[in-house]
Amino acid sequence: MVGGALQIAGLLVGGIGMIGTFAVTGMPQWRVSAFIENNIIVFETIWEGLWMHCIRQANIRMQCKVYDSVLALSPDLQASRGLMCAGSVLSFLAFVAATLGMKCTRCAQSSLQLKGYIILTAGILFILSGVVELIPVCWVANSIISDFYNPVINVAQKRELGEALYLGWAAAFCLIAAGAIFCCFFRYCDKTRSHRYSAPTHYSTHSQQLHSKTESSYSRSQYV
Repeated sequence: MVGGALQIAGLLVGGIGMIGTFAVTGMPQWRVSAFIENNIIVFETIWEGLWMHCIRQANIRMQCKVYDSVLALSPDLQASRGLMCAGSVLSFLAFVAATLGMKCTRCAQSSLQLKGYIILTAGILFILSGVVELIPVCWVANSIISDFYNPVINVAQKRELGEALYLGWAAAFCLIAAGAIFCCFFRYCDKTRSHRYSAPTHYSTHSQQLHSKTESSYSRSQYV
């Protein structure tokens, strides 16, 4: 009962983290135009993402354009592209492995021990995908904060943290939490399996002793 609840909870949390990772990868709100001092842009907001940048005017009209070249991006955004794609693939593989390792999922010639190792693999992949996602999100956030307080950079070029970064932190937390849940489930099943196998061994030894005593009593009676 406890194991099934852990599996369902881990799958739900991991699914939320996977969907959040896909959304963060495609969202353009990584860098948002900052409203600093006299640089107050009331009718225009600039969004910069991994794949495109958008200009939104007066909350009515929005124009987006895909980057012409990867070299046009800053180094942190260039690295974030590859890391976020890797995190998305890892989270998807972890979700598939977790689905196959569920108790309610039936596969051909699948055993409980094999399902346990599949669940452990899913947990490790979830944790790895969460860590991979944290790297670009924290990197971009650190560069934005550093540029914000850098007096050398022009005020018009400074940016603020976008919604995608906050969603990325939440998605990474969900992925790591799902991985921890599945690893705890594997540990729980391993302890249950060890206790289950130790009890019949003691019982079988005791039954063998009783059986040997019975045979010896029968042999003596037959001998008499």
